[in-house]
Amino acid sequence: MFCLKRLSIILNHTCVYIMPKRNMLKCSINHILSKKVMDRYMKLPMPCNKVLATYVWIDGSGINLRNKDKILTCTPYTPDSAPNWAFDGSSTGQATTDNSDTVLKPCAVYRDPFRMEPHVLVLCEVYAGDGKPVATNNRKFCNDLCEFHKAEEPWFGLEQEYTMLDVDGWGLGWPKGGGFPAVKYEFSYCGVGAKYVAGRDIVESHTKACLYAGCDFEGTNAEVMFSSWEWQIGTTIGIKAPDDLWISRYIMSRVAEDYGVDITYHPKPMGPKHPGIGMHHNISTKKMRSDGGYKFIEECIKKLETNHMKHMKHYSNDELGNRMRLSGKFETAPFDKFSWGIANRKASIRIQRSVKEKGKGFLEDRRPGGDCDPYLVCGLLLETCLGPAGGSSGSSCPPQPKKCK
Repeated sequence: MFCLKRLSIILNHTCVYIMPKRNMLKCSINHILSKKVMDRYMKLPMPCNKVLATYVWIDGSGINLRNKDKILTCTPYTPDSAPNWAFDGSSTGQATTDNSDTVLKPCAVYRDPFRMEPHVLVLCEVYAGDGKPVATNNRKFCNDLCEFHKAEEPWFGLEQEYTMLDVDGWGLGWPKGGGFPAVKYEFSYCGVGAKYVAGRDIVESHTKACLYAGCDFEGTNAEVMFSSWEWQIGTTIGIKAPDDLWISRYIMSRVAEDYGVDITYHPKPMGPKHPGIGMHHNISTKKMRSDGGYKFIEECIKKLETNHMKHMKHYSNDELGNRMRLSGKFETAPFDKFSWGIANRKASIRIQRSVKEKGKGFLEDRRPGGDCDPYLVCGLLLETCLGPAGGSSGSSCPPQPKKCK
């Protein structure tokens, strides 16, 4: 590939450097469209009794999001005040054509950062026509566990890593034609400067949009691979953490759409020689946070070890991709081997040094891939550490996550 490095040609003892031309975002229609033209229409006054509610849901892939708008006569400030809405589930991989009626059931409401108040984003669960949750509706599984273990006040902190891609599918700011950044990974992590990071405009826009929406958004940083970043949700009680994570994914998709950039959460987007993308889950219960909680944390770790391979089957939308990520390199533990340690970022479960010193706190599960379903992972952590909903001995976990088509 001619653009991996600068090419030098010797002409009459003169060294001429040829730099391949970059056409970043040149073919992105979203980038080309003028936002100033759109502003003309966005400034039009709205009737006082009309509110735009954007219904958002997870489709049949288990990772992609869909949305459509409903005009309401007043702002729904709670999910109970937003109406259910039917849609064609056969077009989203969630129903068959001959039985396509599928229902969106609102479960969380956020302020709309794109249209602003009084308009809203409505996060929804998806139910089939017979009233049962569809295969990719893992929220019910998680929420049932959060409600059953409500007395334990489960806290979650979620760390979503992701990679920005140009419209050609190659890393944003990576040399065109398949070249790799001439930057060592240790300089991109929390990096500053055009040589070390790409896409900060998107990060800044996403941060403000999530905070405006009402997410428990706690921070961002550039990750170790060029054009990869991370945002954090939490510490948040119960189901709100994965709710906020999913709506923040939607907001990221919309922000990146405006910039003509693609976002991927694939665990190993650039192959085995480059760092992977994960979503570390931090969990804490009242018992973990109480005096002597460290002993209970160790008990939970033993339970997680016993259920290691069961969890690994649900910790990514692409099990093979997560297996590639968890290679034992780039601060990861091997896929098939469970481990834990104090301040050890190469372990499956990491215990922060301060937790050991205080004798209480939380644990960090570093195994989930960036494309995992936080409803499923949070639910599995609760079920394994505290027991299944209803107190039965069996697991209520969905048998197998859907694979992305």
